[in-house]
Amino acid sequence: AVQKACEANDEANFKFLYDVKKSIKEKVEAVSKEIYGADGVDFSDTAEQQIAQYEAAGFDKLPICIAKTQYSFSCDPSAKGVPTGFRISVREIRACVGAGFLYPICGDIMTIPGLPTRPGFYDVDINVETGEVIGLF
Repeated sequence: AVQKACEANDEANFKFLYDVKKSIKEKVEAVSKEIYGADGVDFSDTAEQQIAQYEAAGFDKLPICIAKTQYSFSCDPSAKGVPTGFRISVREIRACVGAGFLYPICGDIMTIPGLPTRPGFYDVDINVETGEVIGLF
């Protein structure tokens, strides 16, 4: 089915959601309004400062990948279905310059920290005399 849909697609009608040459705010607003159905976007003071830094460093033309709750189109995980009348709240914006994108952190979402170069299981052991697990916490 996917292959048929792709073959039936008229490539001449393809267009990106936004032009990467637009401002960071315009790109975030395009995704928020067109994909999530938001009424608009609110940027925290921290996000505003980061946007200015990214613009000064020349990273403002990178594409956007939004990090927000997977439970709702809004930033409220309890707003199920297709909520209306909401705004996306951007609290900070991070850069993955090597990978080539910026990612706004929205609402209360938390990101997973990167893994250490030395896995924690190296420090876990068992005392064979007592059966006690060592190094777990």
